[in-house]
Amino acid sequence: MFVGEKLANIRSLHGYSRQELATKLNLTEQAIWQYENGYVSPSLDNINQLKNLFKVKVKYFYSKQDINGLINENNIAYRSSERSSRQRTKAEKIHLEYLENVLTSIEEHIVYPRGILNQLRDYAIDYKNKNSYNQNNKSVIIEHIAMYAREKIGLTDNNDNLLFLLEKSGAFIFEKMLGSKIDAYSTWSKIERPFIVLGNKKRSSVRRNFDLVHELAHLLLHHQMDIADFEKKEHDEIEAEADLFAANFLLPKEKFLEDLLCINKLSNPDSYIELKKKWKVSIAAIGHRVHDLGIMSYQQYRYFNVLLHRKGYKIKEPLDNEIPIMRPGKVRSGFQIILEKNFTSVDNLLSYFNFELELLADLLNIEMAFFEKYKGNKPITPVSYFSS
Repeated sequence: MFVGEKLANIRSLHGYSRQELATKLNLTEQAIWQYENGYVSPSLDNINQLKNLFKVKVKYFYSKQDINGLINENNIAYRSSERSSRQRTKAEKIHLEYLENVLTSIEEHIVYPRGILNQLRDYAIDYKNKNSYNQNNKSVIIEHIAMYAREKIGLTDNNDNLLFLLEKSGAFIFEKMLGSKIDAYSTWSKIERPFIVLGNKKRSSVRRNFDLVHELAHLLLHHQMDIADFEKKEHDEIEAEADLFAANFLLPKEKFLEDLLCINKLSNPDSYIELKKKWKVSIAAIGHRVHDLGIMSYQQYRYFNVLLHRKGYKIKEPLDNEIPIMRPGKVRSGFQIILEKNFTSVDNLLSYFNFELELLADLLNIEMAFFEKYKGNKPITPVSYFSS
């Protein structure tokens, strides 16, 4: 029997509205609604069109493998220039639920260490509850939590290997094409797995670092908040808190103030190039931090921003092409282990999910060639979870 919910999920995953899908199939929106709600089953011709469009096997639409309920879409926190639409949030919820399902399948063969992010989140919640978390001392509390998290994650005198250390600490980090107005988003799954999804548009390493820590802040400070229901003022407040956390985490006050002793011209962006090289933080963010710490006056900071625009640093800064952009590696390494050791095979993976290889590769943002080199391998042990 055709499972309409599976069509609704894969449609949302690809970001299509019912009307957009109907147009592609030369059908009516009502027909798509009927398919998804189980009133009518598509013709074989339409099934084949859906299969080719979404890069799944025919069996996908007839299996009852359930992913719904693994992610609460209201808890997804975006780093974005505008509030996300409900359609966008639904698509990202489905994307995360598919990722959660894939990770669960990997964990049939290997165990990802839980890491310390869950502990850090609990510490942050407890510390906020034990202290008066209001406008008067919010910044002090956020600074304390940021410094505590920085120490526990393992950063010392710089921000080298930030992404790797976050993955080691328990984060599951992915890349995805998010468009021009969303930089990243994050949430906890229902089984307490922390996700960070980064946009894979061409951004500098230092901007990616800020995105990562901004999302880390949401994971630690804003657990289980119904962010999607926030009014603009509430949303702006948690975004400001995440930015404050990121500034304290990436540019720890004590060490950063020592570095500033060698800066002669505070209002000149070029004065901070060496600090950018050390901390892997943008010159713009460094200047903002200097001003927030009261080291740079309002007039100096205004002139600093004038020079940022004049020098074109709002678009591209010095060292942007020299500092390498780090990419997530934990999930890729997990697949490498189970495929190289023949714990399972690519064919078994695709049969279990009823995906074509292109969809699996797109979902994980791992090139198809990575999986294709293992295509001929056969599993050396029985695979229970792949049987349907």
